[in-house]
Amino acid sequence: MFSVGVNTWVWVSPLTGEDLVRLAPRVAAWGFDVIELPVERVDDWDPRWAAGLLEELGLKASVVLVMPPGRELVAADAETVRSTQEYLRRCVDAAVAVGSPVIGGPAYASVGRTWRMSDEERRACYAELRKNLTPVGEYAAERGVTVAVEPLNRYETSLINTVEQAVEAVGGIPGVGLALDVYHMNIEERDPAAAVRRAGELVAHVQVCANDRGAPGADHLDWPALVGALRAVDYRGPLCIESFTAHNRSIATAASIWRPLAASQDLLATDGLAFLRGLRDLPATTPAE
Repeated sequence: MFSVGVNTWVWVSPLTGEDLVRLAPRVAAWGFDVIELPVERVDDWDPRWAAGLLEELGLKASVVLVMPPGRELVAADAETVRSTQEYLRRCVDAAVAVGSPVIGGPAYASVGRTWRMSDEERRACYAELRKNLTPVGEYAAERGVTVAVEPLNRYETSLINTVEQAVEAVGGIPGVGLALDVYHMNIEERDPAAAVRRAGELVAHVQVCANDRGAPGADHLDWPALVGALRAVDYRGPLCIESFTAHNRSIATAASIWRPLAASQDLLATDGLAFLRGLRDLPATTPAE
């Protein structure tokens, strides 16, 4: 059975300590197992303090990294790469403090940055990424954390859009796995369940939502096939709802959320939780193919 989580982006951006005091008790009362904590800036919330709050509430945590313009591990100057590596290490430190086994997100280039590449240029970018991500992965592995690299859709990056590209780019780097987000997979993968199986043991984190970023289940996705594939690769982590609010100007613009995706953000979370609870309880014989 998969645990179920929800990202605080459903309500706010950036997450602050004050927000966490308000949101975490509600998330726990609804019955979520995990609360997903974005690190937009390393001082937005105090990880050690957050760990105490979540322990009191019986919540586990997952940590997501954020790549705005200026955070780059490829095709950037040395100082930008160095500062991005340092930011990712601080995300690892936050994960250690709150007990998250992963930091997940597009740990390669800023979201929205796209450029054309020949096959040769792409291979060179992947080689550069491996060089620059390896010390971060080693830092994470030493602390029991996995850097879960997330493929994004073609409108948000031109570097890693599919599981196949992600495996080519970062497969085999110590301390590095994959974060799979069904929103992006629905756009880029011809067969999302087959892509999960292609990722195999590299699957370190999974984010879920409807195909329109609404509550999971209110969509056309083949959820039984996805669950079967996750079971086939022995994924043991949470299914974390990641969506966004149209009422926060900065995040609505960044995530292209131009209309409400549910009657309320609370209902987006609780309806998704109810659906995922039923989904995770499907019989173990659910076909993986």
